[in-house]
Amino acid sequence: MPLLRVDGLVKHFPLTRGVVLSRGRGAVHAVDGLSFEIPRGGTLGLVGESGSGKSTVARLVTRLLEPTAGEIVYDGTPITHASARALRPLRREIQLVFQDPYSSLNPRRTVGAIVAEPLRLQRIGTRAERRARVRELLEVVGLNPEHYNRYPHEFSGGQRQRIGIARALVTTPKLVVADEPVSALDVSIQAQILNLLGELQGEFGLTYLFIAHDLDVVRHVSDRVAIMYLGKIVETGATEAIFARPLHPYSRALLSSVLYPDPDQKPPRFFLSGEIPSPIDLPAGCHLHQRCPWAVAACGQAYPPLEPLLPGRSAACFRAGEMA
Repeated sequence: MPLLRVDGLVKHFPLTRGVVLSRGRGAVHAVDGLSFEIPRGGTLGLVGESGSGKSTVARLVTRLLEPTAGEIVYDGTPITHASARALRPLRREIQLVFQDPYSSLNPRRTVGAIVAEPLRLQRIGTRAERRARVRELLEVVGLNPEHYNRYPHEFSGGQRQRIGIARALVTTPKLVVADEPVSALDVSIQAQILNLLGELQGEFGLTYLFIAHDLDVVRHVSDRVAIMYLGKIVETGATEAIFARPLHPYSRALLSSVLYPDPDQKPPRFFLSGEIPSPIDLPAGCHLHQRCPWAVAACGQAYPPLEPLLPGRSAACFRAGEMA
């Protein structure tokens, strides 16, 4: 049984006009029918450019947002529409690492109070036990236990993200959703944080949903990759298999934009034309067909299903079979 299973997940944000008499005028299709699984101890990398719906997925999985439709099953328990009371014990096991280490920490509170907050809310341990747990975790993530009484503004960006990771781990979770955890950091600091996440996964047996737009980062940390475009998964498979031979045209375009130290190893460039459609007014059929050089007549009439094409590989493209 996978630790996390998502089936047909949908999130639409309705748009209204008027203050007194609000009238609907469409909706933003942020997430539109996502399905994936994450095994225990595994890492799924969710990749896509800005606006593809990745961060919305993070908030749906952690139930910070209410899904419009679909199903979320955590450790065999459906949590799609669970009440706040039912979700309370699960908050210990599902934690979120935020993207921006500067805005995700309360500047008015000390590091000790920030990291201990989940323990206080869950009523775990005495005050002395919480203090000991926080000091222990600060050391685990590479900080000094003496930093307990300092404030966030006294730390660098990398140190702040370590504080955020400590806060996520303080309740001993099983699933950690990392929403672009290194995108706001310098490249040298990114490597340190990624290595730390890998060490923590081995030490605590964590399962990661790792969200990023940087393909090199995803390749470094993920077992499997799911590539998103305008609220849908267009391709999924083992990380190295996708990097070696992408099947979907959008995957090819993403990978061809990656910088390679050796130009001889860089795959041929694959270009998409035009602009990204608005998530408020999506085109009929495949969302990519107006930009895709592979498009055929069927692409403008129906959205291709995400179907298995190779062992462990699936793609949502009518012509992906020709490339398999």
